[in-house]
Order: sequence, then C-alpha cells, then structure tokens
Amino acid sequence: MIPNQFEYSTPATLQEALLLISDGTSKVLAGGMSLIPMMKLRLASPETVVDLGRIPGLDQITESGGVVHIGAMATHHAIETSPVTRANCPLLVEAASSIGDIQVRNMGTIGGSIAHADPAADYPASLLALEAQIRLASANGERTVAAAEFFQDAFTTALEPGEIVVAVLVPVEASNEGYKYVKMAHPASGFAVVGVAARIVVTNGKIAKARIGVTGMASHAFRATAAEASLEGGQSTADAAAHVADGQDANSDLFASAEYRKHLAQVHAARAITAAISRAS
Repeated sequence: MIPNQFEYSTPATLQEALLLISDGTSKVLAGGMSLIPMMKLRLASPETVVDLGRIPGLDQITESGGVVHIGAMATHHAIETSPVTRANCPLLVEAASSIGDIQVRNMGTIGGSIAHADPAADYPASLLALEAQIRLASANGERTVAAAEFFQDAFTTALEPGEIVVAVLVPVEASNEGYKYVKMAHPASGFAVVGVAARIVVTNGKIAKARIGVTGMASHAFRATAAEASLEGGQSTADAAAHVADGQDANSDLFASAEYRKHLAQVHAARAITAAISRAS
C-alpha cells in the first residue's frame, strides 16, 4: 500500500527535532524498519515525519566512567562491530548480531527499536539483564529511565509525548561476569518467539549476582526475578530455569501457544544460564 500524504523534515540539530515533535502530530524516523511498514499499511499516518539521520553525534558509541554510551541512531551493525561494545558489553553485541538480516542491521537503530517496543524484539532482554538506562529528551529537558521501567507493555514505553530516545547507557561488564543471549527465531520474521539474556557474576566459585531478561514470551520484555533469586540462593540451573516464567501471562498465536512459549523460555533460560556461568568461570 501507499502511505497517506505527509510532510518530511530533516532537522540539523536535536533541539530543532524536539521542537518539531512537540505538537504531538509528528513521528520520528530513525532507521525506518518499523515506521515505514506501518505507514505503508496505514497503521500510522503522521502529519510530519522527522528524520533524525542528519543530526550529528546521535550515532556515536563511547565509553567513559565505566559506562558505554550508545547514541540512539547507532545501527545494529555498528553495535555488533564497534570495538567499544565488543570490549565492554558483549551481551549487547550478541543481541545485535541476532537481529534480522544484514540489510536490517545496516539500517535499523537501537533507539528506533526500543522506542517501538515490539514484544518480540531482541534488545530489551539484554538491556534488562545489563540493567541499562535509557536517556530521553524533550524540548523541556532530559531524563533517564531504567530499562526495567521503560518497557511497559506491547508497543508501550515510558516515552511521554514530545520525547525521543537519545542514548542507551550500559554499564561495562566486569571480568568475573558471564553472559549469553539465546533465542528461538521465528522462521519468517527472525523475531524472537522467545529470547533469553543471562548475565551471571561469579565470586569465589559461587553465583553472586544473576540477571535474566526474557523477550517474546509475554506482552513485553521482563526480568525473571524468581529465577534470578533461585540462582543467587544456590539452586541449580534447572531449578532456576523452571521459574523463568513465574508470574507472567504468556503470549499465544498460530505459531506458538502460551504453554509452548513457557516451555521455550525454560529451555532457553537453562541454555543461557549454563553458557553464562561457563564464561564467568
């Protein structure tokens, strides 16, 4: 289909972009992997499309003070290949490398992906396990939101009208941390039917900290806190994985029932935890 008519704007500064979207009738264009298909299907019909592609600095990836700063316009390919992310947050690199195909990774951006908040997207599980922060900006200023508070429901985030994602802040992974992101990819779309990100800290041979993010299973990505507590309490990987879906209502569709998704979550959690412990050791 053909989109409805719209105005197209290419602001040269972030402040100009924020002013353009402040009236609530505009949509932000990052990589366009979600917005353009929605406009073609007329599920979205913005009066103005504000393209962030010409704003300098929004695609930078840097590290300072033990935190990796990833600009919202950084592509999946850039995150996958950047020396900064590969050295400091390899869990996010694994998530980025599993997204779509090379064409999607060359165009799609982390800011656009997390703002769209598809329930089956790959980044959210890793961002939750990494305890990342999301920096948001509007014409009135900036604020930072924890990833655990940012993803609220299917296609629903903590973004307020007039706000955009400007950066993702990820703590540098320590030398005694292990990590792993695994998923069952939908054969048609490549999205996660279920994906699990595990981050394990081992101290003196014991699990001192466990963080597990799950995507695809429920209406939005979530932390499997019961499984985390089980691992930190000295329980086995199998026992912990059995609790990964606790308290969650699983999605159900023609491809995978709710019961099957819960089963997949347990299987992939066990795999992710086992690999993360091995890497931490």
